[in-house]
Amino acid sequence: MKKKILVTGGGGFIGSHLIEKLVKKGYLVKTIVPYNIDNSWGWIDTFDATIKKNIEVVTGDICDQNLISNETKKIDIIFHLAALISIPYSYKSPRSYISTNVVGTLNMLEAARENNVELFVQTSTSEVYGSSQYTPIDEKHPLNAQSPYAATKIAADQLALSFFRTFDLPVLVLRPFNTFGPRQSLRAAIPTIVTQLISNKDKIKLGSLKPKRDFTYVSDTVDGFISSIGNKKCFGQTINLGTGKDFSIGETVKNIENILQTKAKIVLDNKRIRPKKSEVNRLISSNLKAKKILNWSPKFKGSKGFEDGLKKTIEWFSNEGNLKLYKSNLYNY
Repeated sequence: MKKKILVTGGGGFIGSHLIEKLVKKGYLVKTIVPYNIDNSWGWIDTFDATIKKNIEVVTGDICDQNLISNETKKIDIIFHLAALISIPYSYKSPRSYISTNVVGTLNMLEAARENNVELFVQTSTSEVYGSSQYTPIDEKHPLNAQSPYAATKIAADQLALSFFRTFDLPVLVLRPFNTFGPRQSLRAAIPTIVTQLISNKDKIKLGSLKPKRDFTYVSDTVDGFISSIGNKKCFGQTINLGTGKDFSIGETVKNIENILQTKAKIVLDNKRIRPKKSEVNRLISSNLKAKKILNWSPKFKGSKGFEDGLKKTIEWFSNEGNLKLYKSNLYNY
């Protein structure tokens, strides 16, 4: 019998790529997306009809305990991706991050326990490590929340692991490192750079160019999620998903300029600079545990892999129909 999989946040960046791949692999897919007056399902609205017809879409809020309990019935696997993710906005509205990222995750865990799911995958973030104290960062690296966002993700991760230890709920915490690719929000560095450059701007506004990140292409991240299906060795584990190579924001700008064969003046935008103690200076992943337990390794790796991922991303954003969905002239927290 086909597994029925619930993906929260399926209309978002990683979630939309995940449900698309799950449908293509023949799984029964259900997703929860936020209710809105436009009846928008996020990126699911852009799917080919042959994919869309195989997705059961529920509109609602993971903070609604009754809804979550009902929609989790007869579900085999939960991939929990729904979250508030913007770091700058978490400075302004930390309470909303606690509501969604912590209480929402608790609701999902309680529903998973109530309905005896086979696997609950909690989506973490490399931000929970803070600036690297050693590299590459393995799963034993100390946790250091340098933003309210990171603090709520640490809390959510620990809640998930506590349900494994206390109630034997089959939990896996997956920790992606800076996923990038088509459909990503302008809140992330690469779409911000790409959309400004392809809009023929001779100047682009950015924050600090010094932070270094382990950029992981979205299809690799999705493969990491899928590799957990049917894998009991991952229960109770925390596993990084990263390439093991990092690039500074400045280096990333140069890579994108080279691909586009263009050059722009970089204007420092103070609104985009994190408070000094909140800036995470370097994130670079060890993926040895992912290789050992999930048999996962990135296809887009090293300088060549990063360039190939950037080319695919740029190609997608260069499509006029996709680009018009973004407002590259505005900075939105």
